[in-house]
Amino acid sequence: MDIETINIYEIALPFAGNFPHALNKGGYAKNVVCEIISKGGELRGYGEGAPRAYVTGESTRSVSEDISRFVRFSAFPRVLQHIEQVWDFIDVLPEEKSHHSAVCALECALLDIWGKGEGKNVSAYFSKDFFTEKIHYGAAIPLWNSNGVRALCRRIQNLEIRRLKLKMGKDVLQNQKNLETLRAVFNTDYDLKVDANGAWDKALALAHMPFLEPFQIRVIEQPMAPEDPTFLEIAERVAAMGIFLMADESVCRLQDVDAAAAQGFNMVNIRLSKCGGFRRSFKLVDLLREKNFCFQIGCHLGESGILSAAGRVFSLHCRDALYYDGSYDEFLLKENVTRHPVSFGKGGEAGLLPGPGLGVDVDLRQIQRLCESSSSIKFQ
Repeated sequence: MDIETINIYEIALPFAGNFPHALNKGGYAKNVVCEIISKGGELRGYGEGAPRAYVTGESTRSVSEDISRFVRFSAFPRVLQHIEQVWDFIDVLPEEKSHHSAVCALECALLDIWGKGEGKNVSAYFSKDFFTEKIHYGAAIPLWNSNGVRALCRRIQNLEIRRLKLKMGKDVLQNQKNLETLRAVFNTDYDLKVDANGAWDKALALAHMPFLEPFQIRVIEQPMAPEDPTFLEIAERVAAMGIFLMADESVCRLQDVDAAAAQGFNMVNIRLSKCGGFRRSFKLVDLLREKNFCFQIGCHLGESGILSAAGRVFSLHCRDALYYDGSYDEFLLKENVTRHPVSFGKGGEAGLLPGPGLGVDVDLRQIQRLCESSSSIKFQ
């Protein structure tokens, strides 16, 4: 397969409603879609990165510039003849997390076009050692007032989903009310994570301690900035209650795992865009398994169907993950770039998407309509 053109689209995906958390109060998600076109235009592969400045320091502009630079590397497989060329190329790209969304978008696009060329789902290119036919996604509850939380909880309950993630901010009373609202709807039939996106300091963390056990909180995700000198003290108190402390923004690379363990984390949130795509994320998961670290497969708020589809493949190859978050585009996005949303059934149940590549039908006209800026690289 000869690769002829790389198109890079910086897109803005509008949300169907207001889905804030402590570090994001916008009404849309800004992502980057990479399109790879074969010679003659017979095949097109798509990948997506979700750059978030507070996670990897990236922006849509930096991702576009990185992709433009990376495809000019001599290792880039302009003539793609076997899957190992993709892995060899990914392995020569910069390891810093400030390039991870770009690596993810480019790798996914390469896998998508190669899978389409072979008539195979990209799942075929990964080890089946931890593969499962079905997973069950949880549901995320945004930083809303109690009325909004109540309405969403009832909708989640009707979907027979009991694995929940509640976003929290700096308002202790609001957080408490939302916990009480959740309990009023589900009674005790739920499995709960809370996520503050690093917004708390020691005083706020201590103020939330009385809620942890009464409301059956099983996991606390990134409550404080790890560099906070009081973080380890809070981590020790959480561990004493038997609650998992999950690292998110502070673990993006293999090198981050030991530091996270030293800080008191005992669980990690793996997200494809945050961790640099499939190859790097699988290596990170393998390391966590070696170290007996628990992990979940997560997603970024505002992923389109492209990245949701990639996350589905990754999740199905990680049957030992404690939780799965993702495939939310039907519920979160007002507009998508795939002709059909990537979603799940009752109980959050989901399996492999049918079809070659990532298994989604991408609507190029939608990408172009939602595009804020684009660039193109053509090979002779």
